[in-house]
Amino acid sequence: MAGSKSSPCPEIAPETASSRLQHTLSAFLAARLAPGERLCVGLSGGRDSVVLLHALDGLRVRGLVGALAAIHVDHGLSANAGAWAGFCADFCRQLGVPLDIVHVEVPRDDGEGLEAAARRARHRVFAGCSADWLALAHHQDDQAETVLFRLLRGAGIAGAAGMPAERSQAGGPRLIRPLLELPRSVIAGYSEAHSLAWIEDESNADLRYRRNHLRREVMPRIGQQFPGAAQALARAGGHFAEAALLLDELAQADRRAVVGEQGRIDLARFNALSAPRARNLLRSELL
Repeated sequence: MAGSKSSPCPEIAPETASSRLQHTLSAFLAARLAPGERLCVGLSGGRDSVVLLHALDGLRVRGLVGALAAIHVDHGLSANAGAWAGFCADFCRQLGVPLDIVHVEVPRDDGEGLEAAARRARHRVFAGCSADWLALAHHQDDQAETVLFRLLRGAGIAGAAGMPAERSQAGGPRLIRPLLELPRSVIAGYSEAHSLAWIEDESNADLRYRRNHLRREVMPRIGQQFPGAAQALARAGGHFAEAALLLDELAQADRRAVVGEQGRIDLARFNALSAPRARNLLRSELL
């Protein structure tokens, strides 16, 4: 585990970054949270989630956020996991924010890899969180990496849309990503402005993980040749999300056209659809 009191060479002045992040966060929440609703933060102990919780606590102190809590998922995959949980407990104690630490078992032989298995275990915990909203600290650079990663895996329109800023969870709090429009430099500047410490997960430096390889090797090289690449990829993800929504609406219209009152498919009408529209309807699972 490593701690840090600052971010090296932030691209934006710390005071400006702090103001921008707080403004973005308050505007995002004002459009969603109702008085009295409970907000929980997924706290890994890394810089991004530490910044998010610290900023939300500032809004809570100013009366702009109601009940605030945090949840830390201990995957048990690192020898430092106990120290990370301890760091999160100390940080929340300093802020006066209740913290729930949940231990999970992550299968190491998962066919999709350890990262995917850990993510699924983590989101199962999030779905069971006792709150109205669950906030995660993903930012614009994370979104860009996600879009590129999924495109390289051959994702369709919906997959290439990246991470939504807001989505429902079955039986759980609504998941939000209030920092998704902000670049990593703003998060770094905020941490500098407030002299925050955080922990570093040593697995983030392991280039055997494809996401790490993209983040540390590929994205910096793309950025050298294409300045603003992260912002452009994130924006493309937004375009894909709009396209996915339109395809869903088209599928709903086509379903109404080909399915009769008895719930049966009119084959003549279905066969009259163009091949792309027919495939879109079948993919939509509306049939």
